[in-house]
Amino acid sequence: MDNTIFSKFTPKEKKFFPLLKEIVEVIKSAADLMLEFVEKGNPKNAAEYYKKIKEEEHKGDELSNRVFDELNTTFITPFDREDIHHLASTMDDITDYINSAAKRIFLYNPQEIPEGSRELVLLIKEAAELIEKAVEELDVLKKSRKRVSQYCTELHIIENKADDVYDNFLIQLFEKQHNGVELIKQKEIMYELEKATDAAEYVGKIIKTIIVKYA
Repeated sequence: MDNTIFSKFTPKEKKFFPLLKEIVEVIKSAADLMLEFVEKGNPKNAAEYYKKIKEEEHKGDELSNRVFDELNTTFITPFDREDIHHLASTMDDITDYINSAAKRIFLYNPQEIPEGSRELVLLIKEAAELIEKAVEELDVLKKSRKRVSQYCTELHIIENKADDVYDNFLIQLFEKQHNGVELIKQKEIMYELEKATDAAEYVGKIIKTIIVKYA
């Protein structure tokens, strides 16, 4: 972290905050589409849902790359360059996992959408809303430290809930699903959704690191 007197009095570029907010919007859009997919998905519309979610994944990648490019051309940043890049890429990971789950539904064509997938997607949506609140207050972190820290704590709670959903799903899956191929299909779909909540929790950890350094 640059703690020189010069850095303290030099205006810092705030263009990163709008980019991070755009990444949040992509997460929210992908999660909304995924919720529709697990609720209404069937072999006839799976390709269309996957296409729409893939488009959001591309938007997320483009925004993450823009953050990286801006970091390479910006003299003074609001936080450590590594923290900004890590935050943007981890936020983008959430959309990547959503897309990965959608891809598996489309390619594997399971006999049914896994039980518990809706619960996980709802938790992803809840996590996205918390990330949105946290990102909106990053530029006034010294004034909103307690609130932002609480958002991060709630992200950890959501990840624990997702773990419970996934664990219970596995118990039921191995008890009831006797078709080995279907078992693998459903397990992989749910695994990708659970990883999205892991990534959301990790976003909270990165923000907590930023709080320790700057708030």
